[in-house]
Amino acid sequence: MNEISAVIDTLQARIEHMLKKFDGLEKVNRELSDEIHKLRAKSGEQEKQLAALQSANETLRHANSLLGSEENKRDTKLKINSLIREIDHCIAQLAD
Repeated sequence: MNEISAVIDTLQARIEHMLKKFDGLEKVNRELSDEIHKLRAKSGEQEKQLAALQSANETLRHANSLLGSEENKRDTKLKINSLIREIDHCIAQLAD
């Protein structure tokens, strides 16, 4: 009978230890899930900032070429021609 009590006590101690470990792992899992959520939100914000910066860079590149920069002169001429065609198309529609 003593042996059975000892085995039961040992099992009970192991089960309690495993439950504590399980609770600790659940807490770590929740913390990691929260961290993932925060990092995804931060990543989304950084993607928006990157898009805004790329747009600003493109605008500055066009402005530079308008000021006489030789680097993007061809691109600027093409963009201006495209804008002129769009304006001509709008004028033609207004004339109708």
